[in-house]
Amino acid sequence: MSFGKGYVQVYTGNGKGKTTAAIGLALRALGAGKRVLFLQFMKDRAYSEHNILPHVSPDITLDTLGKPFFVAREGDIDKESREKWGDKIVIFPPGQPPREYVDLLAGGLEMARRALTAGDYDLIVLDEINVAMHYDLLATADVLAALRGKKDGVEVVLTGRNAPAEIIEYADLVTEMREVKHYYEQGINARRGIES
Repeated sequence: MSFGKGYVQVYTGNGKGKTTAAIGLALRALGAGKRVLFLQFMKDRAYSEHNILPHVSPDITLDTLGKPFFVAREGDIDKESREKWGDKIVIFPPGQPPREYVDLLAGGLEMARRALTAGDYDLIVLDEINVAMHYDLLATADVLAALRGKKDGVEVVLTGRNAPAEIIEYADLVTEMREVKHYYEQGINARRGIES
């Protein structure tokens, strides 16, 4: 029971809600009797969805491919944000992302490639993969090759800010979440169950 052709969807932009939308789509697919793979590329198991998604249905597989820290290129993050993140962020020189992170995410992309071609899942969510490409942790060409090899009937969602132009061009559906207003401007940090 597939989704017909199976399309490639992208949720990107600087607004909140990309992963949340993907989780909603995953729940909808499960409700329709579909099998779901939810791979998170830049996250560890610190997010609230990890407490519920694996228990919702035996037809969902959730895996994380992240570290307990975030990464950013030098020059991509201001001093104030850097200080706010403290030791929870690793800053790397342009073109020299942390090797351990590159290797970890390469393994995740291989896992995704196998799933895309095997047909064991109807919906595959590649959460935050756009961010991984933006920070050169994954090559956009490698992600495109994986998408081009997907089996008919497999629906794929790629989330994260800064989706590469090549991914946007290739996708069948692109939604850009645009931040109009956010309470973090008032000094409100990420809240458990809402942002994390």
